[in-house]
Amino acid sequence: MEEILDNKDTRSMFSGEKPLPNSNAILVLGIISLVTWCLYAIPGIVCAIIALVLFAKNKKIYQEDPMSYNTSYKNAKAGQVCAIIGLCLSALFLIYIIFLVVALGSIFSSMGRF
Repeated sequence: MEEILDNKDTRSMFSGEKPLPNSNAILVLGIISLVTWCLYAIPGIVCAIIALVLFAKNKKIYQEDPMSYNTSYKNAKAGQVCAIIGLCLSALFLIYIIFLVVALGSIFSSMGRF
């Protein structure tokens, strides 16, 4: 019986710890933004922005009662980090795509093929 009570999940159930409303969604959106940054950058940017907005709301809830939301806040924090990295990668890739379009457009227009 003591082995069961030593498990982190069961300790959080008995200690009154509650999950934050969107902590898993923030983590999933952050991971999706990391994975989809190379798909023309749009899905990565959208998922990252949604994750960061949800994290800002959850942070306010967490600051009201930190002891009740400790474990799920760690998931939300990990999702925030993933979302920030995904947003940076997506933004850099979008800038790269814009640069390529402008460069190729100027090359083709100078050659008279446009």
